[in-house]
Amino acid sequence: MTEVVVITGLSGAGRSQAAGVLEDLGWYVVDNLPTSLIDTIVDLASAPGSEIPRLALVAGRQHAELLDAVAHLRSSGHHVRVLYLDADSPELVRRYEATRRRHPLADSRTGVLNAIETERASLEAVKASADMLIDTSQLNVHQFRDKLIGAFEGEAPAGRMQLAVQAFGFKYGLPLDADVVMDVRFLPNPHWVPELRPQTGLDEAVRDYVLNQPATKTFIDRFEQMLVDLIPAYITEGKSYLTIAIGCTGGRHRSVAVTEELARHLIADGFQARVTHRDIAR
Repeated sequence: MTEVVVITGLSGAGRSQAAGVLEDLGWYVVDNLPTSLIDTIVDLASAPGSEIPRLALVAGRQHAELLDAVAHLRSSGHHVRVLYLDADSPELVRRYEATRRRHPLADSRTGVLNAIETERASLEAVKASADMLIDTSQLNVHQFRDKLIGAFEGEAPAGRMQLAVQAFGFKYGLPLDADVVMDVRFLPNPHWVPELRPQTGLDEAVRDYVLNQPATKTFIDRFEQMLVDLIPAYITEGKSYLTIAIGCTGGRHRSVAVTEELARHLIADGFQARVTHRDIAR
């Protein structure tokens, strides 16, 4: 059976860019595909003699029928995942203004913002059912590409979970694509130690300061065990990706050190885990 990724999400959130990255990784890509043709394309790719083992489909705007199409493919034995691309409304408005493109749902009576919110509402069910969610609001093209490559280049074997562990700063907002969010602002803050303030959680002095706190080891050990217990349940529900976000105030010290250490623990447990630090350069 064919490996299928359905790329969907908000207009302007990066569906075409995602298709380009997957094409570079060897996926056969069909862009702006009407939902009614999904079955046909997958059947052709799966036919005897086909040389298309991996198929990426950029879904069109027939959102209401998309989940039914995905369910039908899965019931036919295909391995199908839904990649949902999101972005906050102010960023989408900025992108449309910068490119001078018209939003597909906008007309002379509907502004860009109203069109974005209308589309967002129509996609809520699709977003809730997605296997992987990426928020592109704060990603430049290179960061977006790196995130996709990290997710799809070294994929976990079937039945295994691929983990993304991300450090972030609460002062810059919650990551919209996180599945699990933990707050480590209960730990002493290296920001208030003058010699540690200019460093980050990747530096040895900060790492030692954070990890040597008695509460840190307790937190990591218990959170690790909770994830080890929960991940099989996520897999049973059909998820193959899980984004774990660890937050502190600024996303430079405590969350970075804890994220690095947690990822090391999870890798030792046999999981595939990749690490990102969203706000470390702010």
